[in-house]
Amino acid sequence: MSAERGAAIILGPGEGRDYAMGRMRAVFKADEGETGAAYSISEWWLEPHTDGPGAHSHADNDDVFYVIEGVMSFLVGDDWIDVPAGGFVRAAPGVRHDFANRTDRRAGLLNLYIPGGFERDMPAIVDWFANNPG
Repeated sequence: MSAERGAAIILGPGEGRDYAMGRMRAVFKADEGETGAAYSISEWWLEPHTDGPGAHSHADNDDVFYVIEGVMSFLVGDDWIDVPAGGFVRAAPGVRHDFANRTDRRAGLLNLYIPGGFERDMPAIVDWFANNPG
């Protein structure tokens, strides 16, 4: 379902490459094959009271988040902050981060991973969640 580099990408709501991880779901809209490895972009949807991927950092990548629905809690460094729809968070390379939905409503975010390639890790991440249900 990949478009070639330079081609337009037009997707409707919910369309893209879907990765289910229990109560969390990612939908990749564009990845390294479509962006020349410049970035990967994905939506992440968390059901109420759902933890995210766990605290981690990326040595060479910016992780950029824009909350598109609900309120998402973000760990940035050592601090958790609540960010409502329309809010923005950037985790610079090497900064420990995580996200979670601590509310009673579904929450979603748009993620830009710069440079791209994040989608290469998704099969292993999906397998981890399947083997470690929350």
